Amino acid sequence: MSGSGVLSWLRMQAFPDALPIIPKPPIDAVINVPGSKSLTNRALMVAALADGTTTLRGCLVAEDSFVMARALGALGIDTHAEGTTVTVHGQGGRIPAASARLDLRLSGTSIRFLTALVSLGHGCYVLDGNERMRERPIQDLLNAMTALGVDAQTQLETGCPPVIVTASGLPGGAAEVAGNSSSQYLSALLLTAPYARSPVTLTVTGELQSKPFVDMTLKLMADFGVVVAREGYRRFVVPTGRYTARAYDVEGDAMAAGYLWAAAAITGGRVRVKNVGAASVQGDKRLADVLGQMGCAVTWTDSSCEVSAPPSGLRGGTFDLNDMSDQAQTLAVVALFADAPTRIENIWNLRIKETDRLRALRTELGKLGARVEEGPDFLVVYPLAAASAKPAEIDTYGDHRMAMAFALAGLGLPGVVIRDPACVTKTFPDFFRVLGAL
Repeated sequence: MSGSGVLSWLRMQAFPDALPIIPKPPIDAVINVPGSKSLTNRALMVAALADGTTTLRGCLVAEDSFVMARALGALGIDTHAEGTTVTVHGQGGRIPAASARLDLRLSGTSIRFLTALVSLGHGCYVLDGNERMRERPIQDLLNAMTALGVDAQTQLETGCPPVIVTASGLPGGAAEVAGNSSSQYLSALLLTAPYARSPVTLTVTGELQSKPFVDMTLKLMADFGVVVAREGYRRFVVPTGRYTARAYDVEGDAMAAGYLWAAAAITGGRVRVKNVGAASVQGDKRLADVLGQMGCAVTWTDSSCEVSAPPSGLRGGTFDLNDMSDQAQTLAVVALFADAPTRIENIWNLRIKETDRLRALRTELGKLGARVEEGPDFLVVYPLAAASAKPAEIDTYGDHRMAMAFALAGLGLPGVVIRDPACVTKTFPDFFRVLGAL
């Protein structure tokens, strides 16, 4: 099946326009989650740059990963998928296509990583996406690329896609990278930098967001043979080098695991995720420990994590989620079932995700009857008794994480309906089937 055919197939799964969620008794489940989106797209990029053929096992099968693989194909880098196993024929840092127009839809990792990747080519490359993608900033990445000798600019002069890169290889040198919007700008440059003509030094300005994702990037680079010298999260020196093709196992997605751990907490049950554990490189796994602070029992092994709801109910509290801001929507819904207000803070960058997630959370939680306070970089959610909850149709804004987080609300509150449930195909196409089968 072609890349475009796969995307159409994903969207055409049996999704109604609106999906009612049925409240559940306490859940008791042991389950594997799909492969990590963050690791899958990083591994696809590194494998595309490597010398030789790489086999990636356990990859995410979803829209974001297909968008990435399809774009690599348009650049002349062959990938072949059989289920969750993807074979990538690396080009040793070469971009075979002299020109390409890449549609990355709403995949932030794809457009940021590939904008850096095409700097290694020789020709003109246009990277674009859907309407919301054209509102998501990318100028900080282009500024850093310009400092490294690359002609990279936004077509509409908005600081957002479409992006035009006129490439003749990556010269290298030194650049400053703004860290206060997204860590993906830094990760994109780190992943590409070994193939510059001279070593690359990257200095982060501002407070770096989502630091565990940078650790994930550096660990993956080292797994494929390139070690980066660093001074904390402030300065990184990337030597010229080459990635070595290999077999690589993608671990389970900690974000996906978070929804299931939260389902246990909300329903008063227990969920053990078998393929996300203490050895995971993903910072999003920390949601389990946050649930632990709210009273849940949490049991870790290297490869698994089990969360059991507290018999006396969940506790509220204050939680800094800067290192895993994508978990904020999940935690905001869990907060409805706590015994006291829950403050989620240091999450400004949620405003430039698939939607303005802080505003969307306030709006949709309010539909359920919840009291919510929204600040510039925080949210306070007050408990909501089931008897006081209002039936509501939840708008998802085309945001997969809004759909999955608010489906959790329907496990404990009556009358929750999710509009456009098909948006979960972006990262977890089977989410509603899995949730219904728990």
